[in-house]
Amino acid sequence: MVRGQGFFFVRNSPGVNYTESIDWLYGTQTFGIKLGLENPRTLLSALAIDPDDPGPAILHVAGTNGKGSVCAMTERILRDVGIKTGLFTSPHLVTYRERIRVNGTMISEEMVAEGLSELRGRTYLCENHPTFFELSLALAMGHFVRERCEVVILETGMGGRLDATNAIWSDLSVITSIGLDHQQWLGETIREIAAEKAGILKEGVPVIIGDLHPEAREVVGRRALALGIPCVEAHPLPDDWETGLKGSHQRENAALAVEAACRLEGERLTEEGIRHSVATVQWPGRFQQIDDSLYLDGAHNPSAAEVLRRTWQEQCGDEKAHLVFGAVGSKDIAGVFQALLPILASVSFIPVQSERRLTVEEMRAFLREAGGGAVPQEEFESLPDAVASAQARGGKTLVAGSLFLVGEALGHFLGERFEVSLQ
Repeated sequence: MVRGQGFFFVRNSPGVNYTESIDWLYGTQTFGIKLGLENPRTLLSALAIDPDDPGPAILHVAGTNGKGSVCAMTERILRDVGIKTGLFTSPHLVTYRERIRVNGTMISEEMVAEGLSELRGRTYLCENHPTFFELSLALAMGHFVRERCEVVILETGMGGRLDATNAIWSDLSVITSIGLDHQQWLGETIREIAAEKAGILKEGVPVIIGDLHPEAREVVGRRALALGIPCVEAHPLPDDWETGLKGSHQRENAALAVEAACRLEGERLTEEGIRHSVATVQWPGRFQQIDDSLYLDGAHNPSAAEVLRRTWQEQCGDEKAHLVFGAVGSKDIAGVFQALLPILASVSFIPVQSERRLTVEEMRAFLREAGGGAVPQEEFESLPDAVASAQARGGKTLVAGSLFLVGEALGHFLGERFEVSLQ
């Protein structure tokens, strides 16, 4: 049930333009990533949204991998029974508007422009200029409250304890998985990263956990025990259920989504309805098949690459992949290549459209470090050229290494304008 109303943007603001507004927002990426909760709380309060009682029921989802899939499946289960949902995820693939959805529909350009205009006039209230992610969260929450969403699903941007989404009190928490990623921010070990992600746990708020590494499970379990809250493992998905998202790992994600949906709105759900939702949900960029021979996947860290390798082998058998690969810095790219080596027929390198992109020579060095120096290699400046060359070799082509690269590919194949983002 919606607990509050709040207020948000004034319609028909003169001179508000989507392109100018979104350019201003992207410009705030120069402030970088700043973890902390003060700015988000200030911005939300300025929009008459109480972070401790925001209105809709809040599901908060953290984890190294699988967050987006769990969010998408949970949202679909709830929406299919008539519950009005808000969904906040990141990064986007093709357009910024993907990050903010009500009942599965992206926020309009008009509402982005008007919302950012309102927020731009409130940034002076923050001691330090709010970041891109902090502003995006405030824009999303304002939109959700204005649209009177019943349940809002928030995906963390990075970590948990000091992630902007943690400024908002939640009704249920989910931790999908914990692996090595963003070590420069979250710590160098599984235990350190687990402690950061366990920071989303709150007194009186149950947490659902995925199949965590033993060290991570211990850290999260101790935190839950200290807070006196239930730490719940999801029930396995029935063997005869199918998932709309490919790969055996998606059954684990679906189990988390079902558990979360049932705990939030169990009285309104039916087994038949849940089964249909899980079987038909789609979430772009996760082993997405474009045609008979072309696949896209946003795997960008070793654990995600291991899942991608298993999924490829499940779906394509012994056939090797002609990999079109691009990546950004600060990732364990040698580890990514090491995980993918068993399925590689060739690698075509392409620089990602990001200021943080790795050069072709840097990516070649990581492939050699992983033991893949003998794999046939090419380099390209154009993604369409790289894909065309890979497909000309015959067999199947896989585009992977970064969600930014997958977004560029989707924009190209769908004929939509790709909005480049650093975050």
